[in-house]
Amino acid sequence: MNVSSGRSFGTTFLLVAGLALAGLGVASEARAERISNKVAEFSGLDKITGRITTFDVYINETVQFGALQVTPKVCYSRSDNEAPRTDSFVQVDEITLDRKIRRIFSGWMFADSPGLNAVDHPVYDIWLKDCKQTSDIPAPQ
Repeated sequence: MNVSSGRSFGTTFLLVAGLALAGLGVASEARAERISNKVAEFSGLDKITGRITTFDVYINETVQFGALQVTPKVCYSRSDNEAPRTDSFVQVDEITLDRKIRRIFSGWMFADSPGLNAVDHPVYDIWLKDCKQTSDIPAPQ
C-alpha cells in the first residue's frame, strides 16, 4: 500500500476491478456480429480468353467454372455498420484430362484480400467477391 496516496488496499482494488470490468464491456460491444449467408459470390478469370465471370454458388452446392468445381461450405459477412469482413470456407476441385477429380484448394477466402487465398490455377483464377442472402439464380432443390 502506498501511504502517500491515502488510499487503502480495498479502495485501490475496487478501482482496478471497476476499470477492468469497464474494459470488458467496451471489448464486448466492439465485437462484430457474424452473419451467415446462403450464397457466396465469386469471380473467375479464364486466362486463355481473358474473360472474367461473376457467379453465385449456394452454400454446400457445387458449381463448375471451366475445369474447376467450386463448393463453398460457409460464407460470413458483417452488418452494414461494421467494417466489411467477408470470408468463406471453400473447396475447389480440378477435373483432370483423364477425368479424375483432384482437390487443389481447401481453405478460407477473404473478399477484402482476394490475393491472399485466391485459387491460382494455370488456366483459371477464382476469388471471393461477396456473401449474400439471395441470388437471381434459383436455389437447388
